[in-house]
Amino acid sequence: MNNATTTPRKDTGASMADKAKETASGVVEKVKDMASTAGSAVGSAATTVGHKADDAVGSVGSGMHSLADKIHDSAPESGVLGKAADCVANTLEAGGRYLEEKKISGMAGDVTDLIRRNPIPALLVGIGLGFLLARTLRS
Repeated sequence: MNNATTTPRKDTGASMADKAKETASGVVEKVKDMASTAGSAVGSAATTVGHKADDAVGSVGSGMHSLADKIHDSAPESGVLGKAADCVANTLEAGGRYLEEKKISGMAGDVTDLIRRNPIPALLVGIGLGFLLARTLRS
């Protein structure tokens, strides 16, 4: 008789354990789906921000190019002032063209290449900037 009463309890306990496992498995799947969705949303937002930053840098380059044209048009053609204005305008034009073409991703690649070609000066510049930043923050 004791055997008869324990068998249904074991079955009930086993079925409750199975239900708990199924529920836990369902919760784990929902959490995975939510994490995947959140990761996709963050990735999409980062991509959007990157594209907007590239567009903004391109706009700055275009503005520099336009300013160079205005300097060329309004500056004197000869003399010291004319040569200085021409030099400034040419530099602005070259910088604007660079920003329009390269944008942020191209600039990052150029900086990486520069550091690879000149590692010791890059390290010294980094140490110097770190020193200045530390000194500024300490004050």
